[in-house]
Amino acid sequence: MSFAKDTLRRLFITTCMLTRTTEFAAHRLGAGFFLPALFVLRYASMGGLDPRLFAAQLNGVRSFKDEAWCGHWNALARQQLASIEGVLPGFAGAFDTPSAGLAHAKGPHWAALRDALAPFGKHVVELMSSRESSAAAMPPSGEQASPGSHQAMTALRCLVKAITYYQVSAFPGGSAARMEAYALSRSLFNELIDIVGPLVGLVIEKHRIEVDGDAVEGHLVTPAGCERHPLAIITNGLEGTSQELAIPLLRYHDSGMAVFIMEMPGTYAYRQPMSLASEGIYHAVIDKLSGHPRIDPHRIGFVGVSFGAHWAARMAATSSKLRCAVACGAPTHHSFKVKGTIGIPEIIIKALLNTTGATSLIDLGRKLKALSLNERYGQIKVPLLVINGDRDTLLSTQDSVDLARGAQQGALKLYPDDDHCAMGHYNDWLDLSQAWLRNHLVADANDGRSMRL
Repeated sequence: MSFAKDTLRRLFITTCMLTRTTEFAAHRLGAGFFLPALFVLRYASMGGLDPRLFAAQLNGVRSFKDEAWCGHWNALARQQLASIEGVLPGFAGAFDTPSAGLAHAKGPHWAALRDALAPFGKHVVELMSSRESSAAAMPPSGEQASPGSHQAMTALRCLVKAITYYQVSAFPGGSAARMEAYALSRSLFNELIDIVGPLVGLVIEKHRIEVDGDAVEGHLVTPAGCERHPLAIITNGLEGTSQELAIPLLRYHDSGMAVFIMEMPGTYAYRQPMSLASEGIYHAVIDKLSGHPRIDPHRIGFVGVSFGAHWAARMAATSSKLRCAVACGAPTHHSFKVKGTIGIPEIIIKALLNTTGATSLIDLGRKLKALSLNERYGQIKVPLLVINGDRDTLLSTQDSVDLARGAQQGALKLYPDDDHCAMGHYNDWLDLSQAWLRNHLVADANDGRSMRL
């Protein structure tokens, strides 16, 4: 898209937001017209979906209202669950409600599925979100997998896709129907990790940390055994979820690190809106996990994605317990200015209003401005890796540049011709961030010297 066309599109989206005509326009143009360019790549990557197929499915939605939006994606999720019927009889329809799903999951089916997947070993986490056909999946030994194992891999892929479709249905939260879809996605994800964790030698615990009238619900993933491991705390952004980050991160099961994956304060299941006080939630999480018997409290890092990267930068500046941090797509200053909101669709603005508890656009502007970090860059003393695409159409790329330059040990990686959070290079920057974390959290403990990336 040319610069002129993109500018006109962004102005049109903002005009629709200000005049509250987005819903009317979406009936003509489709909901996808109003969503960030990275939307398709983001969820296709999560669920192992064909981007062209997912784009076509998105094009079929002509409204953001719950009945149309949630109804569309929930139906696709149920199709995936029904496809597992041949592998797990009685499965179809069992997850119509979160409570029903939890009750059903206590049955024997998951253990049988795990046993059938055993020939794939640790490769299961790569194959489960792969777009390759199940028939192309080979056990690591190179031996021919049994038909039952192939069926089990098909079932696992369907489960990952159902988790993804329910998460899309939940986007961006804020209503009863979307929260129900969020609960379904999370419930299915909890069953997924029960299947996969033992296959890759991981212990995955669900944690609930009470903090000042709110609660953090996250997943702590540690290598099996009794040793203490370095920890990376990972937080998603405005409408991201734990499962969106956890599914691809399971590929790094041999990293030697533990990870705690949590959602950003103010989103989804949190009770309190996000504010400057939310910093205290992250400090409480760090303090709590520092005392875990399998965590080394002297080797803790922090990773944030999108709005979560704002908190990665802020915590790097304020927490004495962090050794390093990674910020991917961080809004820090320019993104909080009025001109930074041009082109942000109404549904994202509503999510910002809900997340911050703002009562109006003017109030939202004040609350976002208060989050500016530009005067704190120099307080970031730990190594900080800043990642983004060099053409961020959702937030300001300049924020990433300034953050890396201002931090005392900042490093910048901008992927060329890529958008917010460099979703076109998703696997590349995941690999890079893992190498960065290992360099600063694992390498020193192993040999006493710093490693070059």
